[in-house]
Amino acid sequence: MKAIVQSRYGGPDVFRLCDIPRPLPRQGEILVRVHATSVTSSEANMRQGLPLYGRPILGLFRPRRPLLGLEFAGTVEQCGPDAQRFPVGTRVFGFTGFRCGAYAQFLVVSENDSVEVMPKSASFEEAVALVDGPTTALFFLHKARLRRGERVLVNGASGSIGTAAVQLAAWMGAEVTAVCSAAKHEQVRALGAHHVIDYNTEDFTLRHDAWDVVFDTVGKSSFCRCRHSLRAKGRYLSTVLGAKILLHVPLTALFCDKKAMFGMSVNKRTELVQLRELVEANLHAPVIDRVFDLEQMPEAHAYVDSGRKRGNVVVRVRQDPT
Repeated sequence: MKAIVQSRYGGPDVFRLCDIPRPLPRQGEILVRVHATSVTSSEANMRQGLPLYGRPILGLFRPRRPLLGLEFAGTVEQCGPDAQRFPVGTRVFGFTGFRCGAYAQFLVVSENDSVEVMPKSASFEEAVALVDGPTTALFFLHKARLRRGERVLVNGASGSIGTAAVQLAAWMGAEVTAVCSAAKHEQVRALGAHHVIDYNTEDFTLRHDAWDVVFDTVGKSSFCRCRHSLRAKGRYLSTVLGAKILLHVPLTALFCDKKAMFGMSVNKRTELVQLRELVEANLHAPVIDRVFDLEQMPEAHAYVDSGRKRGNVVVRVRQDPT
């Protein structure tokens, strides 16, 4: 099968298109014929071996897993022994976790991992755009116990997580303020934002007692900077792991009325099911910026590195004639 592999850390040019053996499903596993995957900021960082504190998992000096790819959408090609959840031919979408492997024509995953039946109305490209950003946004909004009528600010509102967070917070009944560049204001308003802030002309952290939840999807702020912007019992959410958030989470849990929150959205089955239901009810839509082919993986990563993407960057995986 064709796959995109890397043998060293670096820029987008580290990727090579290779022919490698097709994996075989073992006990409780399924073989998925991949039709679409995506490129997220997380994968762009993994390609570079970042963050450095992640090297024990990623590989100290070179990638431990040369085949990246966290999100997938495709069809079940083969079931291993005792795998019964998804019959052959089922259209599925999901998340590989640290196993990676979705930058290829075929992928093996456990049927009990983060994999679910795709929304009936979705294409493979649309389904894969629902996996990482929307599930992460849903995970954090649930973690914050967002309530109808609360005020939410989404920093980085035009990205994969941000575009989903704007839609989901509005669907939950919140009053949403989106922070992004002026060029993207029209897009985030169309997604459900009630107010917009251009980060080039205003520092949202200078507003006091403005929001019940500040959701930083890009790690450009901190709890300390946003503390005065939060209302009483406000919650600060960050998707980016760092020393500050690791310090603030336990301290605010013990001593502060306002809380800093962080978590790892790894097991995504619950969120995948809810997103499928929302899409099928026409209550949520994936945002796709560009679609590349598997052979264009270096170009797809270069585009994500540029910081210009809006929503999701999807990679189409064409299958060889059989």
